Amino acid sequence: MKRVFLLTVLFSVQVLTWGQSAPKPYGALPTAAQLKWHEMEMYCLIHFGVNTYLDHEWGYGDEDPGLVNPTQFNAKQIVGAAKAGGFKGIIVVAKHHDGLCLWPTKTTPHNISKSKWKNGKGDIIKEYQLACEQLGLKLGLYCSPWDRNNPEYGRPAYLEIYRNQLKELYSNYGPLFSSWHDGANGGNGYYGGANETRNIDRTTYYDWDNTWAITRKMQPGAVLFGDVGPDVRWVGNEEGHAGKTCWATYTPQAPDPGRKPANGYAKTELATEGTRNGMYWMPAECDVPLRPGWFYHASQNPQVKTPSELLDLYYESVGRGTGLDLGLSPDQRGLLNTADVASLKGFGDLLRQTFAINLAKGAQLKASNIRGNNKASFGPQFLLDNDRYSYWATDDSVTTPTLELNLGGKKTFNVIRLRENIKLGQRIDAVAVDAFENGEWKEIATATSIGSNRLIRLEENITTDKVRLRITGAPVCIALSDFGLYKEPVHIKAPVISREKSGMVTIISDASGQPVYYTLDGSEPSARSLVYKGPFLFADGGTIKARIMDKQISGDISTRIFGIGKKGWKIVEAPEGSHADNVIDEDENTNWSTLTPELSGKLPVDVTIDMGEERSIKAFTYLPRQDKKNEGLIGRYAFYVSNNDKDWEKAREGDFHNIEANPVQQLLLLPKTLKARYFRFSALHINTGKGVSVAELGIISR
Repeated sequence: MKRVFLLTVLFSVQVLTWGQSAPKPYGALPTAAQLKWHEMEMYCLIHFGVNTYLDHEWGYGDEDPGLVNPTQFNAKQIVGAAKAGGFKGIIVVAKHHDGLCLWPTKTTPHNISKSKWKNGKGDIIKEYQLACEQLGLKLGLYCSPWDRNNPEYGRPAYLEIYRNQLKELYSNYGPLFSSWHDGANGGNGYYGGANETRNIDRTTYYDWDNTWAITRKMQPGAVLFGDVGPDVRWVGNEEGHAGKTCWATYTPQAPDPGRKPANGYAKTELATEGTRNGMYWMPAECDVPLRPGWFYHASQNPQVKTPSELLDLYYESVGRGTGLDLGLSPDQRGLLNTADVASLKGFGDLLRQTFAINLAKGAQLKASNIRGNNKASFGPQFLLDNDRYSYWATDDSVTTPTLELNLGGKKTFNVIRLRENIKLGQRIDAVAVDAFENGEWKEIATATSIGSNRLIRLEENITTDKVRLRITGAPVCIALSDFGLYKEPVHIKAPVISREKSGMVTIISDASGQPVYYTLDGSEPSARSLVYKGPFLFADGGTIKARIMDKQISGDISTRIFGIGKKGWKIVEAPEGSHADNVIDEDENTNWSTLTPELSGKLPVDVTIDMGEERSIKAFTYLPRQDKKNEGLIGRYAFYVSNNDKDWEKAREGDFHNIEANPVQQLLLLPKTLKARYFRFSALHINTGKGVSVAELGIISR
């Protein structure tokens, strides 16, 4: 008995010693589901529905499900394109705000069974589920809490309907990696024919704690996304980037003191950087569409983001410890456009080429400190072993260690990757990296908030045989799990196309000395296209595409859609003192504004413009203010035309949906092409504030 007791004591002491040798966790920590989410890094958000057939972003709720008929729908084509881009999963919009469910639900007749597709026998969600299983991607779902179709929305009965929809999705289409919820809640809608505005208390109506409990029970492996998480937070913009400093920890705040934050009711501007030492592990998701809008619009075919633009977004999202959620929009056929597919593949190729080889592999490592001098357990060799959770650690008293890497010969790199073992929390505040050049150390990079992933993209290639990492700030000892050096391949970014009010177009390229080829008819530039030699007149508008090409490589294509040149245009009528000339000056940094005390509060707000002669009008464009402020953004508009400034015809009326989160140029096609000399733009509703703030208005004639 004494021997057994002694062995037990010795074993307990040894276990205690081992336990003490590992660093204590710091701050909020990720769950198992959050760890898997971090490892995914990228996924896609897929929008398809009645809006796809009506050229809308948000439906009103009264749309006929019979419009939906994707005769060539191929989930494997869409999921395969995402996989080629390096994405690890998809989130399908199972129901958007218009209320149409893309699965045969029992909760509402407003579902896919009322469509013409497969004679009402189809199930879009099931086909995505099967495609993901076949191609090895994970599946997530978004069922909009706001439902502009349901007659019970805004009343207690709707909450049970919504929860039953979640239960159906969780039961029939799992396992899921994400249950996605946004902040669009309440407003005007069809609501079963009521055609009214219904507002809700966003902090209480959905009873989120009990609603999320359904997810926890039925899909325990899924992270919950929303403005306030609770697992993954919205980054606060739909531009695809996090803050240069971005913490995985976060403490959500309500706009009004003393109230509880909720989806659609939070200071989302704080989410871009997060909260150092926040209450919760709640990393950010950066959502951004591949095109300007989330749903498919034929007019946006020339505006698909290029592979280089997607790579920029990757560094500004995944490279800052967040997830990249890229919006894909199948067309009316139920397929991704060829331009979308090509861009995804090009992006995936760039990623694979960049991170194929860690140039730090095989380096001799010299750390200024190793925890307990126990190299076998905490040595720097774990930085190079491809395990996100093995790590180099230091003694508790050492929070600013250094590490030297002898690369064994000259290596050329332009990307640095760092990762912490986030199972122990986000511990490091700041780092610096040096290269040994001309017999001395030279600082080449700094970074903050390392977390699950930090990519430092250098402005120029670095060639050296020795690199040094310095931890320059940390509240506790470090637990660093990864250090990598990579070489991003040569790829030529798209040139920048701009136009002055006179109609003169300039094309600027970073690749000096390389020829720029361009077209004026929307076709893809080739070696047989026009070569840019200087500014040229493009007063009648249209689509210009340009790219840099040489014998070895062809760069990304830049596309600009220009309206009619504004030379000779005049403001006929607008509120005095509102600087209405700014909407026709071709400068996105100046605004027509009625936000002054003298002008605010009056609706509608109109501006009337004389184009100087009769022109064909196929569409008009509205560019909201571009200074990252929401005040003055227009929610509802009307557009009129006239030939004599007396007799006016309303050409289009509608909404600018989602404009706060995605303030990009809006291109609005008219039902038919009209001819007119004058046009009037009328702001009928202002989303935030009591006046308008508009950067540019334009006319598309072809």
